[in-house]
Amino acid sequence: MVTFVDSNKAEYRVEPICNEIWIAPSSYYEHKARERDPDRLPDRIKWDMRLELDIQRVWKDNFRVYGARKVWRQLLREGIGVARCTVERLMKRLGMQGVRRGKKCWTTIADDLLDRPKDKVNRQFVAARPNQLWVADITFVATWTGFVYVAFITDVFARYIVGWRVSRSLRTDLVLDALEQALWFRKETAGLIHHSDRQPGCQQSIPQSAESIWFYWQHYQTRYEAQQVTTRTTCPGSIPLIAAPL
Repeated sequence: MVTFVDSNKAEYRVEPICNEIWIAPSSYYEHKARERDPDRLPDRIKWDMRLELDIQRVWKDNFRVYGARKVWRQLLREGIGVARCTVERLMKRLGMQGVRRGKKCWTTIADDLLDRPKDKVNRQFVAARPNQLWVADITFVATWTGFVYVAFITDVFARYIVGWRVSRSLRTDLVLDALEQALWFRKETAGLIHHSDRQPGCQQSIPQSAESIWFYWQHYQTRYEAQQVTTRTTCPGSIPLIAAPL
């Protein structure tokens, strides 16, 4: 608002502009006065500005690894009384965060050399009946003994998980087992579209996965389409599965 008034006041004057954008001219003049004289700032803003300097000092003195909790405790040890939520708010505003222990876990490593079938749902993730559209995803969960991977398939119509599996390794068998459970649970799957994500490098090759899905299709005598989309950041639910013939 203030920037807009500054850029147009030479032509239209301050008061008419403030009347049009529904702010009091006194608010504009007070804001400009605070820019010239920081002593006019409210006490809370002054307190936040002082705290920001202390937070930056503690964070930098500790190799930029402290999170809000440790920064807060260090400030308390120094006799600076402040709430933890205030430290969290200011660190977020400053773009500061701590370093977390542990390893990062990646569930999708795209293989750009593989062919990807077109998105048959055209980004429209809605279904008028059960077993019309399934979306698949894979994620990981941190446990006391390490990461475990969870693959699951959701029926879009009711947002109901129809198949899932848990494994310590990210292999194609994990997602195929989840698919097998879903096909066993929902036996009437004529015309089904299975929507999934990019093919990661850690999965099996396309022929192997396609053969496995084709085996399940023959075994349960279902008719369904499995497809793979080309983006991994915009899919609401998606894991890498391979297209199977009808």
